[in-house]
Amino acid sequence: MLAPSNQELSLFSGLQKELIQRKTDGLLRQRRLLDSPQAEHIIANDKHFLSFCSNDYLGLANRPELIAAMQKAAGDSGVGSGASNLITGHHRYHDALEKQLAKFVDMPAALLFSTGYMANIGVIGALMGRHDAIFADKLNHACLNEGAYLSRAAFHRFAHNDVIALEKLLKESTAQHKLIAADAVFSMDGDIAPLAEYLALCEQYDAYLYIDDAHGFGVLGERGKGSLSHLNLKSPRIIMMATLGKAAGVAGAFVAGEQVVIDYLIQKANSYVYSTPAPPALSATLSAAVKLIENGDDLRAHLRLLIATFKANLTLKNWQILPSDTAVQPLIVGSNQAALALSEHLQAMGILVPAIRPPTVPVNTARLRISLSAAHSVDDVLRLAKAINDAEKMMIANSATTSLETV
Repeated sequence: MLAPSNQELSLFSGLQKELIQRKTDGLLRQRRLLDSPQAEHIIANDKHFLSFCSNDYLGLANRPELIAAMQKAAGDSGVGSGASNLITGHHRYHDALEKQLAKFVDMPAALLFSTGYMANIGVIGALMGRHDAIFADKLNHACLNEGAYLSRAAFHRFAHNDVIALEKLLKESTAQHKLIAADAVFSMDGDIAPLAEYLALCEQYDAYLYIDDAHGFGVLGERGKGSLSHLNLKSPRIIMMATLGKAAGVAGAFVAGEQVVIDYLIQKANSYVYSTPAPPALSATLSAAVKLIENGDDLRAHLRLLIATFKANLTLKNWQILPSDTAVQPLIVGSNQAALALSEHLQAMGILVPAIRPPTVPVNTARLRISLSAAHSVDDVLRLAKAINDAEKMMIANSATTSLETV
């Protein structure tokens, strides 16, 4: 094997320099090695933790019913799809799940994608082009932005939840087709977009409303149907996407809307057309998960209790919990280093909460993203609230700069 040339070494040194700078800036991310099922109590990096990291909001990821469903379906259908959807990869399990999901969310039709990221870039790229315009909340998930860039449509971003700014952009647009794209529940803030106002603007300015309901599906609305049900919204202009690896506890995503929209996406969404679908056994497992969601009112009631209990037991003076009534509870700390220090402090106490830093969130709003799950107990949540309260008191006692670097 030939040794790297000086030119190649120079190329690699640039990568290494950027990694070093990310570490200096408190932005270097690291993976944890999980050795247990996803649950409220996990084993990561050979240590036991009480975890508030997972988006498994209903605690379904390790349910015996779903494990049994996957085992049976793998025996029936094998472990791989083998070909793209438009060749021989579309299994009856896939088809049954699409019909079940469409019925569940009260939409005419649905289409499965392997991930939410693939769904968003596929849908936006298929529906919008050079002569069109996309209008997006500045705090939207990265994949909505990626879809907009790849579509080559004019891309307009407006301040978070700012309906007035959005209307101004729509009024000024001369695009052939328009699409408003927004998270329904924002993944790092936990708040809900003003979707009713967006829909009214779509009616006024003849636009699609594309909703990413990754963090609302299964949790909000009647029987967990999602944010549209929660807000009692229905319109043929609405296209919704929801992921199936969060509240549903498995993997994948689906898009739901009018039949003509789904038919068009089957032909034109590149991330669907040119991908091998997820194994059929996952769809069979998800069919069982959707039934658990549909009958999961007790789980959602317990989750609401945990959210209220957590917020009621915080006694913060410097840090700020954002006004979220969803399972996502963001604790704003400030600097990257302070957020990392707090996360590491809790980790030393056996509590795992991720530190979220730019570019995922705006500069100087580094935070802990606390994810609550119906699998948690009230005692779990009280333990977390006490640990945060005690950490802030320690910070105040040790430093007047709101930094935990000396803790």
